[in-house]
Amino acid sequence: MATTRQRVYQAWKGRNIFLLKGRLIFGPDARSVAITVLLILIPSVIFCTSVARNLADELPPTSCLRYAIPAAAILFTIYVLVLLFLTSSRDPGIVPRNSHPPEDESFYDPSVRIDANNGRQTPTPRLPRTKEVLVNGLPVKVKYCETCMLYRPPRCSHCSVCDNCVERFDHHCPWVGQCIGVRNYRHFFLFVSSSAFLCIYVFAMSAWNIKFLMDQHVYLWRAMRESPASVVLMIYCFIFLWFVGGLTCFHLYLISRNQTTYENFRYGALNRVNVYNKGCLRNFLEVFCSKTKPSRINFRAYVQEEQTQQQQQQYCFPAMQVREAANRENGDGGDDRRVKVEDNLEIDKDFMKISERHIAIEDGV
Repeated sequence: MATTRQRVYQAWKGRNIFLLKGRLIFGPDARSVAITVLLILIPSVIFCTSVARNLADELPPTSCLRYAIPAAAILFTIYVLVLLFLTSSRDPGIVPRNSHPPEDESFYDPSVRIDANNGRQTPTPRLPRTKEVLVNGLPVKVKYCETCMLYRPPRCSHCSVCDNCVERFDHHCPWVGQCIGVRNYRHFFLFVSSSAFLCIYVFAMSAWNIKFLMDQHVYLWRAMRESPASVVLMIYCFIFLWFVGGLTCFHLYLISRNQTTYENFRYGALNRVNVYNKGCLRNFLEVFCSKTKPSRINFRAYVQEEQTQQQQQQYCFPAMQVREAANRENGDGGDDRRVKVEDNLEIDKDFMKISERHIAIEDGV
């Protein structure tokens, strides 16, 4: 009976939701995207069907603004929704997991462990929780992730919502239902800033409509009663502008310093040197003009059979010198102790093979 081969997205251990056979990847709270779409779409529909129509009636028949005002609102809304889709449906920069801890980085605890099978004492493998890497000539600590079984790259953090290590992790945004990382931060910023400009546009056009009505009815309250949709949209846009406008200003500040939201909230009060800061202009060019990194995981690929037995390819730190932050008194002594431990392990393996042969012979007899 033939066994069906699984694809990577079907065997993925994170909490992500996949659609179209792994082509689209969302966070576990992807349902919140529908709420965000409604918060954008409903005010735009009200604006085009009510406020824009009133403005078209007030403007001269030959004015091009009669068609430009609703057309601009429709195009702006579509642009914002496309940015929302690109932010929430793509890999934010997930780092591939390892199937077991990295062997070449293993340390061995001098304490012993009793083998339940034959009573022998064997050393217990232990990995240091932190290592140091050099970034722009300055040491930066990276932590070992117990879940993904790898040393996180610099600026990488494990998202507790998606259960993935994300490269250049900024935050997990519940409004887009996705982590914000190295591969979707640009679209996230454009989505937030474009939403702020859409609020400004709808607010300004609604206020203009109220002004036209005031010219007819003189009193403000009469104009507001004549077009309640304009009043509701002005209040709605004013409230949401504080949210998306504040986020836009905050992320402009972060981009100018080449800093993530996670780094700002965790290390901002410590006044630490930002090793990633390249200057304001180069920081903006890095975010908006650099090429988007390709995904490190092909979720539509078939799971290789050897992945169940062999370790997946580990994440490498390119162009950086790595030095281990282990509790060694001196490097030579630590290397000698590790060699001795490995020699003892090889001897134990040989004794185990001999014992297995004797047991097989006795069973045969």
